Parts: sequence; C-alpha cells; structure tokens
Amino acid sequence: MAKQQQQKNQPKGKKPKFNSYWIYIGIILIFLGINFFSGGGFNEPEKISPAKFEEILKNGNIKKLVVIRNVQKANVYLTPEAEESLAKKGKENPGVLAVGETPHYTVNFGSLEKFQEDIERIEKEYDVKANISFETESNIWGELLWTLLPFILIIGLWIFIMRRMSGGGAGGPGGQIFNIGKSKAKLFDQNTDVKVSFKDVAGLEGAKEEVQEIVDFLKQPEKYTSLGGKIPKGALLVGPPGTGKTLLAKAVAGEAKVPFYSLSGSDFVEMFVGVGASRVRDLFKQAKEKSPSIIFIDEIDAIGRARGKNNFSGSNDERENTLNQLLTEMDGFGTNTNVIVLAATNRADVLDKALMRAGRFDRQIYVDLPDLRERKEIFEVHLRPLKRLDDELDIEFLAKQTPGFSGADIANVCNEAALIAARKGKKAVGKQDFLDAVDRIVGGLEKKNKIITPEEKKTIAYHEAGHATVSWMLEHAAPLVKVTIVPRGQSLGAAWYLPEERLIVRPEQMLDEMCATMGGRAAEKVIFNKISTGALSDLEKVTKQAKAMVTVYGLNEKIGNLTYYDSSGQSEYTFTKPYSEKTSELIDKEISNIIEVQYQRAIDLLEQHKEKLSELAEILLEKEVIFKDDLEKIFGERPFAKKDSKVVEKPSEEFYEEQKGESTK
Repeated sequence: MAKQQQQKNQPKGKKPKFNSYWIYIGIILIFLGINFFSGGGFNEPEKISPAKFEEILKNGNIKKLVVIRNVQKANVYLTPEAEESLAKKGKENPGVLAVGETPHYTVNFGSLEKFQEDIERIEKEYDVKANISFETESNIWGELLWTLLPFILIIGLWIFIMRRMSGGGAGGPGGQIFNIGKSKAKLFDQNTDVKVSFKDVAGLEGAKEEVQEIVDFLKQPEKYTSLGGKIPKGALLVGPPGTGKTLLAKAVAGEAKVPFYSLSGSDFVEMFVGVGASRVRDLFKQAKEKSPSIIFIDEIDAIGRARGKNNFSGSNDERENTLNQLLTEMDGFGTNTNVIVLAATNRADVLDKALMRAGRFDRQIYVDLPDLRERKEIFEVHLRPLKRLDDELDIEFLAKQTPGFSGADIANVCNEAALIAARKGKKAVGKQDFLDAVDRIVGGLEKKNKIITPEEKKTIAYHEAGHATVSWMLEHAAPLVKVTIVPRGQSLGAAWYLPEERLIVRPEQMLDEMCATMGGRAAEKVIFNKISTGALSDLEKVTKQAKAMVTVYGLNEKIGNLTYYDSSGQSEYTFTKPYSEKTSELIDKEISNIIEVQYQRAIDLLEQHKEKLSELAEILLEKEVIFKDDLEKIFGERPFAKKDSKVVEKPSEEFYEEQKGESTK
C-alpha cells in the first residue's frame, strides 16, 4: 500500500530533461571528424625532407610520383623491391611501413617549377624514371562546412539571444524559446516541503483569520456551498512594506493541501508583444487543471496599475493587455471553479478599479504595522533562532522600545543584536545589545572618528539639549529616552523618544511635537544668538506636519474643514493644484505661521529654563550620552510622568567610561 501511494505521489509523464550541451558536444565532434578524415585516413604517410627524396629518386626506388598542385605536396609510391626492403626493416621499426594503396612518403616543396626541374635533372643524370602525375586534392565535406558555417553561426547566435531574453524559456523542458509564453509560476503542493506555517506568523490575527478561512474554503467547499454561498474569487493583501504580506502567503502554501502557484507581477512583463497575456492564460490553465488551487501574485501593482494613466502616446501597451487578460481570467465569460487568487501590494491606490471590484478581489485584507502586543509576539518568533539569550531579557521591554517597527524591522533588530553581541565577544545576547541594535537601525552606525571642532561640538550639545528640555516641559511631547552627541549616520547628534501609540491625533498633540522639534534651533538662538544648518531634518519634519494640518486633516481655522488629500492616488497624474492661487497663498502663509508660533514658543520655554538648559548641555558635553535620569536630577520629575511608559534605564558609570573611551580612540 505504501509503495502504491509513493507511485501515486510521483509526477506522471515526467520525461528525463534533455541537456542542450550534448548538441554543442556533437558539433565539436563533427568538426574534429571532418578535420581528421580530410587528411587521408588513419594511415598517414611519413613526411621526408627534399634531400631524402632526392636520394630515393637517385636509387630508382620510386614507382610513381603524384604531385598535388593546390597544397604543394607530392606523394611518393615505392617500387615493389623498395617496398619489400622496407617490410624487412618494419620488423625492427613497424611504424615506417605503409600498407595498401596509400603513399609510402610525402614531401613538401616550395616552387612547383623548380621541383620539376630538379626531378628532370636527376632523371637525366642517374637514368631513372619518376613517372610524375598531377592531381588536385579536394575535401567535399570541408568545403561544404565552410560554406554553411556563417549560416550556422548566425542561427546559433539568434537562438542564444532568444533564450537569454526569454529568461531561460521558463515553462518547458530544456527552456526552448517556444516556451516563452508559458507561465513562470512556481508550484507548491503536498510533495513540496514548505516549512512556514501559521504558527510562524505572529500578530496579524485578523488577517490570519481571513487567510485561514480561504484555505478552509478549498479544503471543505461543501461546508460553505451547502447554503448557496459561493467561494470568493480572490483576496488582496494591502499594507506597508515589511508587515508580513508575503509571509502570510508562504504560510498559506505551507498549510494548504492544494496546489499553490507563486509568482511576482514582474514575471508577466516581457519585451515581446503578447507574452504577458499568454503567461496569464497558461497560469490559469494550469490552475484549473489542478483545481482546487491557489494563485499568489506578489507585487501585483507591476501589472495592475490603472489603465490609460501612463500611456500618453496612445500606442499599444503590453502591460494593459496583460491586465485585461487577468481581468478576464478572474471573472470573465468563462468560470474558474475553485481557483482563488491571492495578491499582495503596498500601493493599492494605483490599482485599476476593475481589478478591485467585487467578483475579482472580493476581499481586501489590510496588514498594518503591529501594535505593542503584536510586536511582543513577533519578538518571540524571531528570538527562537538565537542560541543564547540573557536571562534578564524582557520581551515586553523590547516591544515598547520599537514603536512603528514592522515585522521585518524586528527581525533585523534581533539579527543585529546577535551580531553586536558576537562582535563584543559576549556569550549571550543581552538587553543592551538590543538597544544598541535599535539605535543602529534608527540612527545609523556611530562615527566616533569624525573630526568635529570644539565649537561645533558645543553647538550640537546645546541643540540636542534644547530638544530634550522642550520635550520635558510639554505635556503631549513624546517622553525622552536617550540623547547623544556622538555622530551617527548622517546626523551629528540624536535624541530618542518613546512616542505614545495613538489611533487619532489632536491639534495640541501635533503642536507640542512641532514645538519640541524646533527646540534644537531655538536653543542655538537663545544661547548663541545664531542659528545653523544643523536643523535641516527638524525643519523638514515640522514643515510636513504643518502642511498636513492645513491641507490634509483640516485642522486650520482659516482654511476650514477642507482636505486636498486624494486617497485614490489619481492626483499624482494631474499637473494642476486642487485649489486656486489665492488659496495657495493662504495655505503657504498658514503653514509658516504655525511653524513660527511654535518656534517662538520653544524660545520662550528655553528662556525660562536657560540655566538648566546650560547645565544639561554641560553634562552632555562631558558624558556624550544622557538618559531620563539625568533630566530628572536637573528638572525634577516630569509633571506628566504618569503617561510615560517604561523607558531605558540609566546604565552604570562603567558604561559612561566605556562610551567616552571609545569616542576618544
């Protein structure tokens, strides 16, 4: 029974794959054969010098001499007596004896006229006869080969180029160019070992539930069709990059006991006309033959963009033809029984409306960035491969330190922490290694050997101290985690905050964040009465926030409850603004007013706490890294501490010494 089951699982009708290199080997052998046999066979006669030839002629041992004019060579045939003498010598040296009708010797000459004159002179002088005859040597196969060789090279080059452009001719045995229209989808079924399951997908409970239901549709269709319901045609996974859309699809491939076809949207794109539509037809043909089955198209926006938006010339668009064929296959005149299409994209706004309608993608599954609880589950998954972890490592603490991180970011944090621990020679990965990994990913690599003048270092210290002071004094600003003046990435200093995870944001919260962001430039103005270019990233951030308040969220009184945001993404293809020139001027003025008011607010706060600001900056210059505890010693406990989450604890004095020692290397 087990043997029958094994035979049943083996693919049927699978022929051994033909290797095209045998063709190249055959051509080389033909070349060698023609060159070998064109020389006269296996028994090649011995070549002799002109002096030895004259000696044989003088002795009268030549029966006949055949002169081949086109190759300047003469074949020497010996008399029976001379041949008998050679046969006796052949017993001692068998290699000198030629047999049959082949010549015994060959001799090469330069000028044919001089060669004839020498022979005539010897014949008269020694009374011998050479019996000269003239022939022309021809090689029919060689001449035919040289005639056909250019055509063979051109055809071979064309086949090679076509094979390369078709990506190896996927879809057919040997990868011939005639299979260019075949689907490039990779098949996963019960015979394929896919190790990813739903247990490996942490968080995303809602998305997992819907995807699991799709798998259940195909496993038990009668459970849902018994009441007259229809199985969904497709589901679209939408979300930011790194949130686990492709991972969910891998889990479906691992859990489903049905054929699973996986490919990317770019696999349909080809330079030849009609190839994309042909591959779509072949893909659905294979899926129908093995139904129930699942098709997964990753990055579907490569072929699913809205039609007619980028085709300004009006010419034939191969991508549109591919999309039209996909629309027809998903819900056209024909029916696709028990074939479900899964697709993933992070740009759902640019997809064609016909692709998004019910009957094609019946469900849109939003895969959002993980919250605190989901980040904790994701950490638990990615900490499993790490061999040794510190016993004091708190996973909930790590989840709190990584707001806004996607699943891919968290996987990167775990890997980076292991690398940092190994670099330091530790036997286990600890909490500090994870914090350093977060700093490395958010801020970039520390550049402790960067040359900074004392005046620049002082400016950077006051700039970062200004951020910390203003954020400490504002209720809705994010709590401080850590401030450093060690250059990291493209920044000369950095401040880490632990933002509160909010679902909605109020105007006072946005204004407090903008004020804290402008605290760096405000500190430079208060202390030095000068400003610098170091606030570039701060200005970029507050400008975007102010613009969003005015034009997106409708939080400005003069503009009113209006938004100029287009969630469909169609505004990307237009060259006109959705408002008048007068409104444009008003928007620019309001954005500037919001920023300037918060800038002045930050200056007023720092003027009130100027002494404490200077004290904080001096500590930062001395230690180069300060934490929440340092601010509490100077400013006292934060009035809004009840809202603060657990943040980084202040390390020991050895940590400061280590940091300072490394920065002076």
